[in-house]
Amino acid sequence: MFKTKLMLSIGAVLLLVGCSGNKDYALVQTKSADTQTARVTDRSIEYRILPQDRLKITLYKDPAGENVSGGLGQDMSPDGILVNAAGYVTLPLIGKIKVAGLSQSQAADRITAQYRQYLNTPTVYVEVLNKRLFVLGEVKTPGVVKIDREKMTLFEALAHAGDLTDAAVRTEIMILSNHPTRGMQMRKVDLTNFDTMNYASLMLRPNDIVYVKPSDWKQFRLASDNYISPLTTAVKLAQPFVTLKYLFD
Repeated sequence: MFKTKLMLSIGAVLLLVGCSGNKDYALVQTKSADTQTARVTDRSIEYRILPQDRLKITLYKDPAGENVSGGLGQDMSPDGILVNAAGYVTLPLIGKIKVAGLSQSQAADRITAQYRQYLNTPTVYVEVLNKRLFVLGEVKTPGVVKIDREKMTLFEALAHAGDLTDAAVRTEIMILSNHPTRGMQMRKVDLTNFDTMNYASLMLRPNDIVYVKPSDWKQFRLASDNYISPLTTAVKLAQPFVTLKYLFD
């Protein structure tokens, strides 16, 4: 009798879990049906240097000119130069110069202009070393994906993450981007419908977050485990007492 009542209790719990699900398991949930998709242009994709970025800065100069910080094509720091919290880097000869908010080519032009005060024909190359984006959720190897260029497509990012798992929701891939003036924005991409795909939705920028949602069944299964595991343990503990009761009866 005790066992029967316990199994009925478990069934009731499963029914409640099935109705409610695990609403806290899926990330970046929103009640708004509308999601924004910013218009992607070459300028918007071009990366802008941020404070705490690490830059590779290489100075090329006239071999017959002044000898400053090594030979032709000398990297100023093998590990890169850190942009401070105020957006400045400190370089040999020219001192502090602000680079935050500039593209890599704009930063190179600004630094080159400063070196022209001291060198005959300087040329500067600037590259951001820490460009990356993040892939989370129902992928086989979630984590950080390094970017060695200005942009990456959603398909490339998912390929770096080992592809989607069987529990992934393929109709609502979430992409979070931090716009410099509009703040955090989110858009959804349906990978199952080619007709709705467009350039703007598939392009990813450095620091974007790609989140692949779990299916409702996985959320239900996890929620069920949370409720049923303690009850299953109670059943196992009670089993010897139930057996003894039957023996004595």
